[in-house]
Amino acid sequence: MTTYIYQRKDWPHFRWRNEIVAAPLAEARHHQGRLLGRMEELNPNLRREASLETLTAEAVKSSEIEGERLDETQVRSSVARRLKIDLGQAVRVERHVQGMVDLILDATMNYDRALTKERLFTWHRSLFGVERAGIDAIVIGAWRKDRQGPMRVLSGLIGHEKLHYEAPPAHRVETEMRAFLRWFNREDQELDPVLKAGIAHLWFVTIHPFEDGNGRIGRAIADMLLTRSERSAQRFYSMSAQIRRERKQYYDYLEETQKGDLDITAHLRWFIGCFDRALANADALFSGTLKKARFWEQHAPVTLNERQRTMLTRLLDGFEGKLTSSKWAAITKCSQDTATRDIQALIDKDILQKDQSGGRSTSYSLVK
Repeated sequence: MTTYIYQRKDWPHFRWRNEIVAAPLAEARHHQGRLLGRMEELNPNLRREASLETLTAEAVKSSEIEGERLDETQVRSSVARRLKIDLGQAVRVERHVQGMVDLILDATMNYDRALTKERLFTWHRSLFGVERAGIDAIVIGAWRKDRQGPMRVLSGLIGHEKLHYEAPPAHRVETEMRAFLRWFNREDQELDPVLKAGIAHLWFVTIHPFEDGNGRIGRAIADMLLTRSERSAQRFYSMSAQIRRERKQYYDYLEETQKGDLDITAHLRWFIGCFDRALANADALFSGTLKKARFWEQHAPVTLNERQRTMLTRLLDGFEGKLTSSKWAAITKCSQDTATRDIQALIDKDILQKDQSGGRSTSYSLVK
């Protein structure tokens, strides 16, 4: 019969071999500092755009790990509204999408607030709204009740299921969560916040306090501690996007650790590695933002009027269709002659070029 870590006498006194995790942790923290330093060099608007892309990925990918696909356009619109970024077009956001965004933003923007039972219940209600009725009903905004038997994680066909994990019985959840929250909110100068994030995530999903949503809330808890490690609510890398890439290893390490003893060295090594790989993949996450930053740095000495800046920004953001002088005039509300002069000036400065394709109207694009 399988013994889970919460059934061991020394639970929840996790231990790990510091000589194994110290070097990869130091390297990851170094990479974290370098990324944050690079982002500090961007102007505030570009940093906000990078944070928008990161938070959008975090919400979308954290849900995707659990098999739920959120509309990315709705997620980005919801995050942009909260960050006060004008995307130029209002998008209707469904309640479940807004709820996921609310969870992610509260965890990261209010990272310095205490984590309490009431706050966790609010997060749970954000994910699921009012209590559902019927066969799939779950208790919302409260600890699980195990009304249909033990909380089990299974896979496979009915009658041939594989048991991956069985959570602590419901009557233990209140006590277990009280101990977890006391530890989480305790100031600990000796424990690195990245290590604490890895421990907190494992501890929370081991307790599995809710009937659903434990993975998404557990990852938000880890993000909250990673945000504390930087003392900034702006996000420039997504742990959930990286976990999504490594989903099999993620679940394998969780299962192996919960069936092992209280030595969680292997799990922490994986978590630190995943964190480091998330940092390394940050460039890809907001490559468009970095492309804009390099463009404006390259052309900083060039004198541009407001119309030219507006249209160059449109092109960098992904202009829909082909840019013509007529479109330039319509968007910037100027005459056709002024639009032509604006465009020619940018061609002379080697910023715009005429497209080779024919057609009734000449079109223009950025010089690569």
